[in-house]
Amino acid sequence: MVTPPTDTRKTNVRWFILAMIFIVTVFNYVDRATLSIAAPSMRHDLGFDALTLGIAFSAFGWAYTVMQIPGGLILDRYGARVVLGLSLIVWSALTFLQGFVSLLTAPFAGLFILRFLMGLAESPAFPCNSRLTVMWFPSAERGLATSIFQLAQYFALAVFTPIMSFTVTRWGWHYVFYTTGIVGVVIGLWWLKAVREPKRDHRVNAAELEYIVSGGGLPTMSDSARPIVWSEVRSMVASRMMIGIYIGQFCLTSITWFFLTWFPTYLIEAKGMSMLKVGIAAAIPAIAGCIGGLLGGTWSDWMLKHGFSLTAARKTPIIFGLILSTTIVAANYVHSNVIVIAVMSLAFFAKGVGNLGWCIIGDVSPKSAMGISGGIFNLCGNLASIVTPLAIGWMIHASGSFEVALTYVAALSLLGALSYLFIVGKLERMDDNSSSGSPSRDELQSALQPSHRT
Repeated sequence: MVTPPTDTRKTNVRWFILAMIFIVTVFNYVDRATLSIAAPSMRHDLGFDALTLGIAFSAFGWAYTVMQIPGGLILDRYGARVVLGLSLIVWSALTFLQGFVSLLTAPFAGLFILRFLMGLAESPAFPCNSRLTVMWFPSAERGLATSIFQLAQYFALAVFTPIMSFTVTRWGWHYVFYTTGIVGVVIGLWWLKAVREPKRDHRVNAAELEYIVSGGGLPTMSDSARPIVWSEVRSMVASRMMIGIYIGQFCLTSITWFFLTWFPTYLIEAKGMSMLKVGIAAAIPAIAGCIGGLLGGTWSDWMLKHGFSLTAARKTPIIFGLILSTTIVAANYVHSNVIVIAVMSLAFFAKGVGNLGWCIIGDVSPKSAMGISGGIFNLCGNLASIVTPLAIGWMIHASGSFEVALTYVAALSLLGALSYLFIVGKLERMDDNSSSGSPSRDELQSALQPSHRT
């Protein structure tokens, strides 16, 4: 048995854990985005039309969405560290294999199957992230912590879109899949070596554990396995608060999936950009999304620290961000590519400000069912990963332009804001008798007890 360091100054191991979560989530989104970067070249080489490509984009979403509840059960059983590490290794290997689909007699079938399997492998990722931030961070830091790991989606697009676009131009679309797949496997092995849960991490001291627990964190969440209580699941899916959160997350995620799938093709086919220009132009909205994400999390935590209620602190940035995201429709009415990129950047910035859904789930889910709660939430949100690629593909196929598609994305942004305004109501943890969020004496004592550390 290894006891924690006893220095009265608290350690800050939680920030290292957050950095690891961020790195893993970056490659979660890099691997998702590989197909969108490779798609224009693959369409030419393999003869895919817009509808076929939309089906290929959606393959990931079908599996990812279906596996959210089973993935949540697996997470509650085996813990976030092992589940996320193994998931990363598997989905990276599947990404690598996508570089070989042109060798198959039925390349579309091969691509669809690999993207489907990749969705299965990635399904526990965000519930794992949410669980780890609840375990490692007090409530007053959780908005920023959640925003930072959510920044990974914007960072991945901002940094790696130019790199992947150059790779396609220089070596061909196959190498986008080869390189990202290999790097992801290496990061997965590093994760399994470097990451521990709070009570099993020899680097964290008693002062940091007490700080986490006294602030509403749950470092002992995975101390004992507990079978799922289906009455809790029924109460979650029947809760007006949770239904409103689910609708809002579907709308937010729809914006993300437009940028993850069709945005590069939009710039090439609707705006006449070259692949190299797309690599630079597509990175600009992602940078704006990074800034918006940091602002949203900081804004939310600032409100909480300055006496605002949890409801006001979490919902205000989300509603503001969703309403501002509706400006994406303005791209239909301007012709300058510079202004189009500015409009897209404003919309993605706004989406970043409002991207606090995972923070809310950490705040309101039953403590004993965090994994399954995150799974249900992510299932509802990621229905957009199926609907958005298919709907936009059909709209382009039917109308021959992107105008209806951009109007669709703007309408969903407005719907999400209305859901938070009129359906969600007061935010409070579902298994708490009060909204104080104060830790019990047992929780404090349990967190400070030494544990076997590996």
